[in-house]
Amino acid sequence: MTSESTGGSNASPLEQAIVELQRLHEVLLSGDLEPRVLADFRDALNRVRTAAWAAQQYMACKETEQDSASVLSFLVGARIRATYQLCQAISDDLKRTDVEFQAGSLVQLYEATKALTEQLKGVINKRG
Repeated sequence: MTSESTGGSNASPLEQAIVELQRLHEVLLSGDLEPRVLADFRDALNRVRTAAWAAQQYMACKETEQDSASVLSFLVGARIRATYQLCQAISDDLKRTDVEFQAGSLVQLYEATKALTEQLKGVINKRG
């Protein structure tokens, strides 16, 4: 990677992300991070890795004219696992007394989870 491609305006989004990840690597090596922040960062990286793998597999399926349904199913499963983990983290956050929550965000989350719960009930009832 040239200096122009890593810092200039001609750098692709992926090249820019690589440079930023290298900078983050330096921060991680400093060891000056709160454990919860580090865990959130690790979870985010895992989601990015999963999405990148799925995108690569999806493109390979399209190039070889294979069915991509298994890749899409895997990606949905990964999203479900990530959502479960985020729900657990939010549940823990809601128990904290040192965090201030924005009422609007909580209302939006409540409405989205309420609608999702209804959809999940329908899907579960069809299968069960």
